[in-house]
Amino acid sequence: MTSRETFGSRLGLLASMVGLAVGLGNVWRFPYMVGRFGGGAFILLYLVIAALVAVPALMGEWSLGRHTRRGTLGAYERAGMPWGRGVGWSLIVIVWVAVAYYTNAIWWVVFHWISQILAPFGVALDAGAILPPESGFSRTAFGLQVLLTTAVLLVQASVLLRGVQGGIEKASKVLTPLLFGTLLIVVIRSLTLPGAGEGIRWLFAFDLASLTPTVAAAALGQVVFSVGLGGTLMVTYGSYLADESDIRTDATLTVMGDTGAGLLAGLAIFPAVFAYGLEPASGPGLLFATLPRVFEAMPGGWMFGLLFFAGLSGAALLSGIAAYEVLVAGFVDSLDWTRRRAVWTVFAGSLILALPPMINLRVFVPWDLTFGSGGQTLGALIAVLTVGWVMSRAALLEQVTGGTASPTDRFLIWWLRWVVPTGVIAASVWWFSSEVLAVAAPG
Repeated sequence: MTSRETFGSRLGLLASMVGLAVGLGNVWRFPYMVGRFGGGAFILLYLVIAALVAVPALMGEWSLGRHTRRGTLGAYERAGMPWGRGVGWSLIVIVWVAVAYYTNAIWWVVFHWISQILAPFGVALDAGAILPPESGFSRTAFGLQVLLTTAVLLVQASVLLRGVQGGIEKASKVLTPLLFGTLLIVVIRSLTLPGAGEGIRWLFAFDLASLTPTVAAAALGQVVFSVGLGGTLMVTYGSYLADESDIRTDATLTVMGDTGAGLLAGLAIFPAVFAYGLEPASGPGLLFATLPRVFEAMPGGWMFGLLFFAGLSGAALLSGIAAYEVLVAGFVDSLDWTRRRAVWTVFAGSLILALPPMINLRVFVPWDLTFGSGGQTLGALIAVLTVGWVMSRAALLEQVTGGTASPTDRFLIWWLRWVVPTGVIAASVWWFSSEVLAVAAPG
Protein backbone atom coordinates (compact mmCIF):
# COMPACT_ATOMS: atom_id res chain seq x y z
CA MET A 1 0.00 0.00 0.00
CA THR A 2 1.52 3.36 -1.00
CA SER A 3 1.94 6.19 1.53
CA ARG A 4 -0.89 8.67 1.27
CA GLU A 5 -1.91 11.78 3.17
CA THR A 6 -4.99 11.27 5.33
CA PHE A 7 -7.33 13.51 7.30
CA GLY A 8 -5.60 14.63 10.48
CA SER A 9 -8.54 14.51 12.91
CA ARG A 10 -12.07 13.20 13.16
CA LEU A 11 -13.41 16.74 13.41
CA GLY A 12 -11.59 17.65 10.20
CA LEU A 13 -12.81 14.48 8.50
CA LEU A 14 -16.47 15.09 9.37
CA ALA A 15 -16.27 18.81 8.54
CA SER A 16 -14.79 17.92 5.15
CA MET A 17 -17.27 15.15 4.39
CA VAL A 18 -20.35 17.10 5.51
CA GLY A 19 -19.10 20.24 3.74
CA LEU A 20 -18.61 18.26 0.53
CA ALA A 21 -22.07 16.71 0.78
CA VAL A 22 -24.02 19.85 1.64
CA GLY A 23 -22.85 22.27 -1.05
CA LEU A 24 -25.59 23.74 -3.22
CA GLY A 25 -27.36 20.38 -3.38
CA ASN A 26 -29.05 20.60 0.00
CA VAL A 27 -29.41 24.36 0.48
CA TRP A 28 -30.45 25.20 -3.08
CA ARG A 29 -31.82 22.01 -4.66
CA PHE A 30 -33.39 20.36 -1.58
CA PRO A 31 -35.81 23.24 -0.79
CA TYR A 32 -36.99 23.64 -4.37
CA MET A 33 -37.47 19.86 -4.70
CA VAL A 34 -39.52 19.96 -1.49
CA GLY A 35 -41.56 22.78 -3.02
CA ARG A 36 -42.00 20.97 -6.31
CA PHE A 37 -43.03 17.65 -4.76
CA GLY A 38 -45.41 18.79 -2.09
CA GLY A 39 -43.58 19.27 1.19
CA GLY A 40 -43.94 16.70 3.96
CA ALA A 41 -44.34 13.58 1.80
CA PHE A 42 -41.08 14.33 0.02
CA ILE A 43 -39.28 14.95 3.32
CA LEU A 44 -40.54 11.71 4.88
CA LEU A 45 -39.47 9.62 1.90
CA TYR A 46 -36.16 11.48 1.72
CA LEU A 47 -35.37 10.63 5.36
CA VAL A 48 -36.21 6.94 4.87
CA ILE A 49 -34.15 6.69 1.67
CA ALA A 50 -31.22 8.57 3.20
CA ALA A 51 -31.05 5.93 5.94
CA LEU A 52 -31.61 2.87 3.74
CA VAL A 53 -29.67 3.89 0.61
CA ALA A 54 -27.35 6.83 1.26
CA VAL A 55 -25.66 5.52 4.40
CA PRO A 56 -24.73 2.07 3.00
CA ALA A 57 -23.83 3.52 -0.41
CA LEU A 58 -21.55 6.05 1.26
CA MET A 59 -19.92 3.25 3.26
CA GLY A 60 -19.34 1.46 -0.04
CA GLU A 61 -17.75 4.45 -1.80
CA TRP A 62 -15.49 5.16 1.16
CA SER A 63 -14.54 1.48 1.34
CA LEU A 64 -13.58 1.51 -2.34
CA GLY A 65 -11.44 4.62 -1.85
CA ARG A 66 -9.68 3.44 1.30
CA HIS A 67 -9.17 -0.12 -0.01
CA THR A 68 -7.49 1.06 -3.21
CA ARG A 69 -5.91 4.27 -1.84
CA ARG A 70 -6.75 5.85 -5.17
CA GLY A 71 -9.12 8.50 -6.44
CA THR A 72 -11.56 8.03 -9.29
CA LEU A 73 -8.99 7.55 -12.03
CA GLY A 74 -7.25 4.61 -10.35
CA ALA A 75 -9.75 3.12 -7.89
CA TYR A 76 -11.81 1.08 -10.34
CA GLU A 77 -8.77 -0.40 -12.08
CA ARG A 78 -7.09 -1.30 -8.80
CA ALA A 79 -10.34 -2.83 -7.46
CA GLY A 80 -10.44 -5.16 -10.49
CA MET A 81 -13.35 -3.59 -12.38
CA PRO A 82 -13.37 -4.76 -16.03
CA TRP A 83 -12.16 -1.86 -18.19
CA GLY A 84 -11.55 -0.08 -14.89
CA ARG A 85 -9.16 2.48 -16.32
CA GLY A 86 -11.63 3.42 -19.03
CA VAL A 87 -14.40 3.71 -16.45
CA GLY A 88 -12.18 5.99 -14.37
CA TRP A 89 -11.40 8.23 -17.34
CA SER A 90 -15.08 8.43 -18.28
CA LEU A 91 -15.99 9.59 -14.78
CA ILE A 92 -13.09 12.07 -14.83
CA VAL A 93 -14.51 13.66 -18.00
CA ILE A 94 -17.97 13.91 -16.40
CA VAL A 95 -16.53 15.50 -13.26
CA TRP A 96 -14.37 17.94 -15.22
CA VAL A 97 -17.37 19.28 -17.14
CA ALA A 98 -19.38 19.41 -13.90
CA VAL A 99 -16.58 21.32 -12.11
CA ALA A 100 -16.70 23.94 -14.83
CA TYR A 101 -20.43 24.74 -14.78
CA TYR A 102 -20.70 24.28 -11.01
CA THR A 103 -18.00 26.93 -10.55
CA ASN A 104 -20.24 29.34 -12.44
CA ALA A 105 -23.08 28.58 -10.01
CA ILE A 106 -20.80 29.21 -7.01
CA TRP A 107 -20.33 32.77 -8.16
CA TRP A 108 -24.04 33.28 -8.63
CA VAL A 109 -24.29 32.67 -4.88
CA VAL A 110 -21.30 34.86 -4.00
CA PHE A 111 -22.67 37.66 -6.17
CA HIS A 112 -25.94 37.56 -4.20
CA TRP A 113 -23.89 37.72 -1.00
CA ILE A 114 -22.02 40.80 -2.27
CA SER A 115 -25.33 42.47 -3.13
CA GLN A 116 -26.45 41.96 0.50
CA ILE A 117 -23.19 43.47 1.79
CA LEU A 118 -23.68 46.61 -0.33
CA ALA A 119 -27.40 47.04 0.39
CA PRO A 120 -27.08 49.01 3.69
CA PHE A 121 -24.74 51.48 1.97
CA GLY A 122 -27.39 52.37 -0.58
CA VAL A 123 -25.62 50.54 -3.40
CA ALA A 124 -28.26 48.66 -5.37
CA LEU A 125 -26.46 45.80 -7.06
CA ASP A 126 -28.59 43.76 -9.43
CA ALA A 127 -27.65 40.27 -8.23
CA GLY A 128 -29.48 38.77 -11.19
CA ALA A 129 -27.09 40.47 -13.62
CA ILE A 130 -24.65 37.57 -13.33
CA LEU A 131 -27.23 34.91 -14.23
CA PRO A 132 -27.14 33.61 -17.82
CA PRO A 133 -30.18 34.75 -19.82
CA GLU A 134 -32.90 32.25 -20.68
CA SER A 135 -31.81 32.46 -24.32
CA GLY A 136 -29.63 34.64 -26.52
CA PHE A 137 -26.46 36.24 -25.18
CA SER A 138 -25.71 38.91 -22.57
CA ARG A 139 -22.26 40.49 -22.70
CA THR A 140 -22.66 41.75 -19.14
CA ALA A 141 -23.57 38.36 -17.69
CA PHE A 142 -20.92 36.57 -19.74
CA GLY A 143 -18.19 39.05 -18.79
CA LEU A 144 -19.07 38.88 -15.09
CA GLN A 145 -19.09 35.09 -15.17
CA VAL A 146 -15.70 34.86 -16.88
CA LEU A 147 -14.14 37.27 -14.38
CA LEU A 148 -15.67 35.76 -11.27
CA THR A 149 -15.37 32.11 -12.29
CA THR A 150 -11.65 32.74 -12.78
CA ALA A 151 -11.53 34.17 -9.25
CA VAL A 152 -13.33 31.15 -7.73
CA LEU A 153 -11.04 28.71 -9.53
CA LEU A 154 -8.04 30.62 -8.16
CA VAL A 155 -9.44 30.35 -4.62
CA GLN A 156 -9.98 26.61 -5.06
CA ALA A 157 -6.49 26.19 -6.49
CA SER A 158 -4.94 28.04 -3.53
CA VAL A 159 -6.66 25.62 -1.12
CA LEU A 160 -5.73 22.46 -3.02
CA LEU A 161 -2.09 23.45 -3.40
CA ARG A 162 -1.88 23.06 0.40
CA GLY A 163 -2.97 19.41 0.29
CA VAL A 164 -5.51 17.50 2.37
CA GLN A 165 -4.76 18.58 5.94
CA GLY A 166 -3.37 22.05 5.23
CA GLY A 167 -5.92 22.92 2.55
CA ILE A 168 -9.16 20.90 2.39
CA GLU A 169 -9.40 20.05 6.09
CA LYS A 170 -8.45 23.53 7.32
CA ALA A 171 -10.96 25.26 5.01
CA SER A 172 -13.71 22.79 5.98
CA LYS A 173 -13.22 23.42 9.71
CA VAL A 174 -14.07 27.07 9.09
CA LEU A 175 -16.70 26.94 6.34
CA THR A 176 -18.85 24.00 7.51
CA PRO A 177 -19.58 25.49 10.97
CA LEU A 178 -20.16 28.85 9.25
CA LEU A 179 -22.93 27.31 7.15
CA PHE A 180 -24.74 25.72 10.09
CA GLY A 181 -24.33 28.81 12.26
CA THR A 182 -25.73 31.19 9.67
CA LEU A 183 -28.57 28.81 8.80
CA LEU A 184 -29.59 28.61 12.46
CA ILE A 185 -29.71 32.41 12.76
CA VAL A 186 -31.85 32.74 9.63
CA VAL A 187 -34.12 29.89 10.78
CA ILE A 188 -34.78 31.68 14.08
CA ARG A 189 -35.65 34.92 12.25
CA SER A 190 -37.83 33.12 9.72
CA LEU A 191 -39.79 31.27 12.41
CA THR A 192 -40.56 34.50 14.26
CA LEU A 193 -42.23 36.18 11.26
CA PRO A 194 -46.03 36.67 11.42
CA GLY A 195 -47.65 33.90 9.40
CA ALA A 196 -44.58 31.63 9.53
CA GLY A 197 -46.65 28.82 11.05
CA GLU A 198 -48.35 28.19 7.74
CA GLY A 199 -44.98 27.50 6.15
CA ILE A 200 -44.05 25.05 8.91
CA ARG A 201 -47.36 23.20 8.50
CA TRP A 202 -46.90 23.03 4.73
CA LEU A 203 -43.33 21.78 5.14
CA PHE A 204 -44.11 18.85 7.41
CA ALA A 205 -47.78 17.99 6.83
CA PHE A 206 -48.83 15.41 4.25
CA ASP A 207 -51.49 12.86 3.49
CA LEU A 208 -50.97 9.25 2.51
CA ALA A 209 -52.14 9.97 -1.04
CA SER A 210 -49.01 12.11 -1.48
CA LEU A 211 -46.69 9.11 -0.98
CA THR A 212 -46.52 8.27 -4.67
CA PRO A 213 -43.87 6.50 -6.78
CA THR A 214 -43.10 9.81 -8.46
CA VAL A 215 -42.33 11.50 -5.14
CA ALA A 216 -40.31 8.48 -3.96
CA ALA A 217 -38.21 8.48 -7.14
CA ALA A 218 -37.65 12.23 -6.84
CA ALA A 219 -36.53 11.83 -3.24
CA LEU A 220 -34.16 9.03 -4.21
CA GLY A 221 -32.62 11.13 -6.96
CA GLN A 222 -32.17 14.03 -4.54
CA VAL A 223 -30.51 11.75 -1.97
CA VAL A 224 -27.93 10.62 -4.54
CA PHE A 225 -27.33 14.24 -5.60
CA SER A 226 -27.20 15.89 -2.19
CA VAL A 227 -25.04 13.37 -0.32
CA GLY A 228 -22.40 13.58 -3.05
CA LEU A 229 -22.66 9.97 -4.19
CA GLY A 230 -21.48 9.36 -7.73
CA GLY A 231 -18.38 7.19 -7.58
CA THR A 232 -16.09 10.23 -7.69
CA LEU A 233 -16.07 12.76 -4.84
CA MET A 234 -16.67 10.33 -1.96
CA VAL A 235 -14.36 7.68 -3.43
CA THR A 236 -11.56 10.25 -3.59
CA TYR A 237 -12.20 11.57 -0.07
CA GLY A 238 -12.52 7.96 1.11
CA SER A 239 -8.97 7.33 -0.10
CA TYR A 240 -7.83 9.90 2.49
CA LEU A 241 -9.49 8.07 5.42
CA ALA A 242 -7.06 6.80 8.04
CA ASP A 243 -7.03 3.04 8.65
CA GLU A 244 -8.55 3.52 12.11
CA SER A 245 -11.51 5.60 10.87
CA ASP A 246 -14.88 3.98 11.64
CA ILE A 247 -16.63 3.99 8.27
CA ARG A 248 -20.02 2.92 9.64
CA THR A 249 -20.27 5.65 12.26
CA ASP A 250 -18.75 8.41 10.16
CA ALA A 251 -20.97 7.65 7.16
CA THR A 252 -24.04 7.82 9.40
CA LEU A 253 -22.93 11.14 10.89
CA THR A 254 -22.16 12.57 7.45
CA VAL A 255 -25.61 11.72 6.08
CA MET A 256 -27.22 13.10 9.24
CA GLY A 257 -25.28 16.35 8.87
CA ASP A 258 -26.14 16.63 5.20
CA THR A 259 -29.84 15.94 5.83
CA GLY A 260 -29.86 18.35 8.76
CA ALA A 261 -28.57 21.12 6.51
CA GLY A 262 -31.39 20.50 4.06
CA LEU A 263 -34.02 20.61 6.80
CA LEU A 264 -32.53 23.81 8.22
CA ALA A 265 -32.60 25.34 4.74
CA GLY A 266 -36.27 24.41 4.45
CA LEU A 267 -37.01 25.99 7.84
CA ALA A 268 -35.09 29.11 6.84
CA ILE A 269 -36.93 29.51 3.53
CA PHE A 270 -40.52 28.26 3.63
CA PRO A 271 -41.87 29.99 6.77
CA ALA A 272 -40.60 33.28 5.32
CA VAL A 273 -41.98 32.48 1.87
CA PHE A 274 -45.45 31.85 3.33
CA ALA A 275 -45.19 34.85 5.66
CA TYR A 276 -44.85 37.13 2.63
CA GLY A 277 -47.38 35.32 0.47
CA LEU A 278 -44.93 34.05 -2.15
CA GLU A 279 -45.00 30.80 -4.13
CA PRO A 280 -43.25 27.81 -2.46
CA ALA A 281 -43.22 25.71 -5.65
CA SER A 282 -41.23 28.25 -7.68
CA GLY A 283 -38.62 25.70 -8.78
CA PRO A 284 -34.88 26.41 -9.13
CA GLY A 285 -35.54 30.15 -8.86
CA LEU A 286 -36.65 29.72 -5.23
CA LEU A 287 -33.17 30.56 -3.93
CA PHE A 288 -32.05 33.14 -6.47
CA ALA A 289 -35.34 34.91 -7.25
CA THR A 290 -37.87 34.30 -4.49
CA LEU A 291 -35.64 34.40 -1.41
CA PRO A 292 -34.01 37.79 -2.19
CA ARG A 293 -37.55 39.24 -2.36
CA VAL A 294 -38.16 37.84 1.13
CA PHE A 295 -35.03 39.52 2.47
CA GLU A 296 -36.02 42.81 0.84
CA ALA A 297 -39.42 42.73 2.55
CA MET A 298 -38.11 41.58 5.93
CA PRO A 299 -37.14 44.22 8.56
CA GLY A 300 -33.33 44.10 8.71
CA GLY A 301 -33.50 41.58 5.91
CA TRP A 302 -30.19 42.64 4.38
CA MET A 303 -28.37 41.32 7.46
CA PHE A 304 -30.11 37.93 7.34
CA GLY A 305 -29.58 37.78 3.58
CA LEU A 306 -25.90 38.49 4.11
CA LEU A 307 -25.62 35.69 6.67
CA PHE A 308 -27.59 33.22 4.54
CA PHE A 309 -25.61 33.78 1.35
CA ALA A 310 -22.30 33.88 3.25
CA GLY A 311 -22.90 30.42 4.68
CA LEU A 312 -24.15 29.12 1.35
CA SER A 313 -21.12 30.55 -0.46
CA GLY A 314 -18.81 28.65 1.88
CA ALA A 315 -20.72 25.39 1.43
CA ALA A 316 -20.76 25.78 -2.35
CA LEU A 317 -17.02 26.42 -2.32
CA LEU A 318 -16.34 23.21 -0.35
CA SER A 319 -18.26 21.10 -2.87
CA GLY A 320 -16.39 22.80 -5.70
CA ILE A 321 -13.08 22.09 -3.98
CA ALA A 322 -14.03 18.42 -3.61
CA ALA A 323 -14.87 18.06 -7.30
CA TYR A 324 -11.64 19.85 -8.23
CA GLU A 325 -9.72 17.46 -5.95
CA VAL A 326 -11.19 14.43 -7.78
CA LEU A 327 -9.32 15.56 -10.88
CA VAL A 328 -6.15 16.55 -9.06
CA ALA A 329 -5.96 13.26 -7.16
CA GLY A 330 -6.57 11.29 -10.35
CA PHE A 331 -3.72 12.95 -12.21
CA VAL A 332 -1.36 12.71 -9.23
CA ASP A 333 -2.18 9.03 -8.61
CA SER A 334 -2.27 7.68 -12.14
CA LEU A 335 -0.06 10.02 -14.19
CA ASP A 336 2.56 10.58 -11.49
CA TRP A 337 2.19 14.36 -11.72
CA THR A 338 3.11 16.75 -8.94
CA ARG A 339 0.15 18.27 -7.11
CA ARG A 340 1.10 21.72 -8.43
CA ARG A 341 1.10 20.58 -12.06
CA ALA A 342 -2.25 18.82 -11.60
CA VAL A 343 -3.87 21.83 -9.88
CA TRP A 344 -2.91 24.30 -12.62
CA THR A 345 -3.83 21.88 -15.43
CA VAL A 346 -7.30 21.44 -13.93
CA PHE A 347 -7.56 25.22 -13.49
CA ALA A 348 -6.88 25.88 -17.18
CA GLY A 349 -9.14 23.10 -18.43
CA SER A 350 -12.00 24.09 -16.11
CA LEU A 351 -11.89 27.71 -17.25
CA ILE A 352 -12.22 26.65 -20.89
CA LEU A 353 -15.02 24.15 -20.16
CA ALA A 354 -16.88 26.77 -18.12
CA LEU A 355 -17.40 29.05 -21.13
CA PRO A 356 -20.27 27.28 -22.99
CA PRO A 357 -22.73 27.12 -20.04
CA MET A 358 -22.12 30.83 -19.41
CA ILE A 359 -23.93 31.69 -22.65
CA ASN A 360 -27.51 31.03 -21.55
CA LEU A 361 -29.72 28.63 -19.62
CA ARG A 362 -30.53 26.65 -22.77
CA VAL A 363 -26.93 25.49 -22.60
CA PHE A 364 -26.51 25.45 -18.81
CA VAL A 365 -29.60 23.37 -17.93
CA PRO A 366 -28.88 20.46 -20.34
CA TRP A 367 -25.28 20.39 -19.10
CA ASP A 368 -26.53 20.19 -15.51
CA LEU A 369 -28.99 17.42 -16.33
CA THR A 370 -26.45 15.43 -18.33
CA PHE A 371 -23.24 15.84 -16.34
CA GLY A 372 -24.77 16.59 -12.94
CA SER A 373 -27.97 14.61 -12.38
CA GLY A 374 -27.34 11.93 -15.02
CA GLY A 375 -23.58 11.59 -14.66
CA GLN A 376 -23.69 11.53 -10.88
CA THR A 377 -26.36 8.84 -10.77
CA LEU A 378 -24.45 6.75 -13.32
CA GLY A 379 -21.27 7.09 -11.24
CA ALA A 380 -23.13 6.05 -8.09
CA LEU A 381 -24.39 2.92 -9.84
CA ILE A 382 -20.90 2.03 -11.10
CA ALA A 383 -19.49 2.52 -7.60
CA VAL A 384 -22.01 0.30 -5.80
CA LEU A 385 -21.66 -2.42 -8.44
CA THR A 386 -17.88 -2.29 -8.07
CA VAL A 387 -18.12 -2.47 -4.29
CA GLY A 388 -20.81 -5.15 -4.18
CA TRP A 389 -19.73 -7.39 -7.05
CA VAL A 390 -16.07 -6.71 -7.90
CA MET A 391 -14.33 -6.10 -4.57
CA SER A 392 -13.84 -9.28 -2.61
CA ARG A 393 -16.32 -9.86 0.19
CA ALA A 394 -13.43 -10.15 2.65
CA ALA A 395 -11.94 -6.81 1.58
CA LEU A 396 -15.30 -5.06 1.90
CA LEU A 397 -15.97 -6.55 5.34
CA GLU A 398 -12.48 -5.52 6.43
CA GLN A 399 -13.09 -1.92 5.39
CA VAL A 400 -16.58 -1.63 6.88
CA THR A 401 -16.11 -3.62 10.08
CA GLY A 402 -12.38 -3.43 10.77
CA GLY A 403 -12.10 -7.22 10.78
CA THR A 404 -14.89 -8.49 13.05
CA ALA A 405 -18.06 -9.14 11.07
CA SER A 406 -21.42 -9.72 12.75
CA PRO A 407 -24.57 -11.14 11.09
CA THR A 408 -25.73 -7.52 10.74
CA ASP A 409 -22.56 -6.67 8.83
CA ARG A 410 -23.09 -9.60 6.48
CA PHE A 411 -26.65 -8.42 5.91
CA LEU A 412 -25.22 -4.98 5.07
CA ILE A 413 -23.04 -6.55 2.37
CA TRP A 414 -26.10 -8.28 0.89
CA TRP A 415 -27.97 -4.95 1.04
CA LEU A 416 -25.13 -3.22 -0.83
CA ARG A 417 -25.08 -5.89 -3.52
CA TRP A 418 -28.79 -6.04 -4.25
CA VAL A 419 -30.97 -3.32 -2.73
CA VAL A 420 -28.80 -0.22 -3.16
CA PRO A 421 -28.09 -0.82 -6.88
CA THR A 422 -31.81 -1.42 -7.45
CA GLY A 423 -32.57 1.89 -5.78
CA VAL A 424 -29.99 3.77 -7.81
CA ILE A 425 -31.31 2.23 -11.05
CA ALA A 426 -34.81 3.36 -10.06
CA ALA A 427 -33.50 6.90 -9.59
CA SER A 428 -31.80 6.72 -12.99
CA VAL A 429 -34.99 5.59 -14.72
CA TRP A 430 -36.96 8.36 -13.06
CA TRP A 431 -34.37 11.00 -14.01
CA PHE A 432 -34.25 9.83 -17.63
CA SER A 433 -38.02 9.62 -18.05
CA SER A 434 -38.99 12.79 -16.24
CA GLU A 435 -36.08 15.10 -17.04
CA VAL A 436 -34.82 13.85 -20.40
CA LEU A 437 -37.90 12.38 -22.05
CA ALA A 438 -40.30 14.59 -20.06
CA VAL A 439 -42.53 11.58 -19.47
CA ALA A 440 -44.58 11.87 -16.32
CA ALA A 441 -44.00 8.90 -14.04
CA PRO A 442 -47.19 7.18 -12.88
CA GLY A 443 -48.31 8.43 -9.53
